[in-house]
Amino acid sequence: MIQYLQHNQIDKSKWDATIAECGNIYAFSWYLDMVHPQWEALVEDDYQSVMPLTGGKKFGINYLYQPYFVQQLGVFSKEPVTPEKTNEFLNAIPNKYRFAEIRLNENNSFDNDVQGVEYHRNVLLDLNKDYEAIRAGYHQNTKRNLAKAEDNNLQLVTTVIPYHVVALFRDNRGALLDKWGDAEYGVLTRLAQVAQQRNAAFMLGVNEKGIGQLICAAIFMKTKDRITFLFSGLTVEGKQRQAMTYLLDQVIQKYANQPMTFDFEGSDDENLARFYLGFGGTEAKYPSYTSNRLSPIGKVLLKVWKKHK
Repeated sequence: MIQYLQHNQIDKSKWDATIAECGNIYAFSWYLDMVHPQWEALVEDDYQSVMPLTGGKKFGINYLYQPYFVQQLGVFSKEPVTPEKTNEFLNAIPNKYRFAEIRLNENNSFDNDVQGVEYHRNVLLDLNKDYEAIRAGYHQNTKRNLAKAEDNNLQLVTTVIPYHVVALFRDNRGALLDKWGDAEYGVLTRLAQVAQQRNAAFMLGVNEKGIGQLICAAIFMKTKDRITFLFSGLTVEGKQRQAMTYLLDQVIQKYANQPMTFDFEGSDDENLARFYLGFGGTEAKYPSYTSNRLSPIGKVLLKVWKKHK
């Protein structure tokens, strides 16, 4: 039987024991506490299978949505998740949530086309082989870019802190975005700090030898069997010097020949996907789920909210 639990009813020790077997960083209780305080849950068979619920309320309407810095949630289990199990959990979402727009995980699937389900692209790279074998699988363009980077007098920086990565992003690509502000960047910074304290994250950067200014930096999350490329910042100079190619290759070198997966965390963007696939990774699809049980007035309010959020 699937139970609905409010935040204060969740046994986080049991919860994390289940998530630890699934290799998904986003669903650990401490991670959810940072990105979505007071998250709720669906739990079955003494935490054998679980699903986090990340809800909000607008115009008096309770709804589920995907928090920032969380690519995949959905159903997690100590046993393989069947399509029937995925449906059982979706059907167990409390009726108070009249609208849902969430992303499930790569182990959640459906037998047939289900209304409200779409699929998104992730890119994964198996690290459990020699670095030379992994590099041999790089696409030719990636090999050329890496050779260019190696000729650019770049060096790896290991003294990076979360603030450095966030600041690098805000001063560059972030300057073109309106939807993120101090609140979102603050959550990311604190999340990375907490993860680092738990030995679940590391930060790396790139600069030119002899010049201390970072031209590229990134936050990587880590579980026992997965490295996740969570967030990065890159300057115009860093892009020109192929600093990101250099940085990702350095991480791949470090963790090669270990029973781990490198998770590029996306992407539905064709250009980004091409860049990630260039490292020899493979596509992994994961589903999103949308449900709309709003009244006609509620649907109008939803359109207004989405237009202005």
